[in-house]
Amino acid sequence: MSRGKILLGVLAGVAAGATLGILLAPDSGANTRKKIKQKGDDLTGSLKSQFNNLVSSLNDEVDEFKDGLNQLAADGKAKFEDGKQKFEEGKQKANSVKENFTSAVS
Repeated sequence: MSRGKILLGVLAGVAAGATLGILLAPDSGANTRKKIKQKGDDLTGSLKSQFNNLVSSLNDEVDEFKDGLNQLAADGKAKFEDGKQKFEEGKQKANSVKENFTSAVS
C-alpha cells in the first residue's frame, strides 16, 4: 500500500473515532454540537494551514526554477556573445590573410 492510502486510512479512523466519542459521550445535545463544530473548525484551520504551506513551498520552487532559467539564459547569452566576438576576430584575420595573399600574388 502507498503511504498516502495508509495516511488517509489513519486520518479517517481518527476522525471516525473522535466523532463517535463525542456522539456517545454523556453530554447534552447543545454541548455535543458545540464540540463537533469546534473539532470541525480545528480541522479546517489545520487544513488551511497545510494548504498555505504547500502553496508557499510550491511558489518557492517556482521562483527557484525561474531563477535557474534566468541564469541559464544569461549564461547562454554570454557564450553567444563570446562566440560572436571570436567569429568576428576570425573573419578579420581571414580578410587580412586574403588581402596579404592577393597583394603577394599581384
